[in-house]
Amino acid sequence: MAMPAVHRRWTASEVRALVDANELSTPRYELVDGELLVTPGPRLFHQAAVSSLLVLLHGYLAAESIGRALASPSDVELEPEFLSQPDVFVVPSDEWQRARSGRIVRALMLAVEVLSPSSAGHDRVRKRPLYQRHVPEYWIVDLDARLFERWRPADERPEILTTNFDWLPPGARRPLVIDLSAYFAEVLG
Repeated sequence: MAMPAVHRRWTASEVRALVDANELSTPRYELVDGELLVTPGPRLFHQAAVSSLLVLLHGYLAAESIGRALASPSDVELEPEFLSQPDVFVVPSDEWQRARSGRIVRALMLAVEVLSPSSAGHDRVRKRPLYQRHVPEYWIVDLDARLFERWRPADERPEILTTNFDWLPPGARRPLVIDLSAYFAEVLG
């Protein structure tokens, strides 16, 4: 459940200090439009969705050698004062090399959020426009509806995906094809 922590304007340095003070993976801290969002540990289906997608992306990216697939917690700062922790994200190879010496990732090929009942508004309304400004693709995984929303920078509405879809990031030789029926069957049983 992503909830505003306190009604005041926060800075990225203040949020980083909170993260440094709490080395555990939960709660998760994000900064969107000066608002601190605090998210408790996710539910099991959420984590199953994250891990299944991470496995798919990891295998694909290992063969294509264009980036690294990671899962939160990990700070991503795509613009000043927007500190996020997408559930799953892909860091381009050059950014991976740069970010290894620090801890903040500043460029992504893909950001993915798996919806929780209380995070849907933040993921769809607050974070989406920021991701659209900086990331070639932003996926929202809706477990209840068994669909993916695919957002690209110029989109005013998402592409709704319910069966199969492919992702062909820059530099890749072949697309990643995801069978969504199989994905949701694995995640939800």
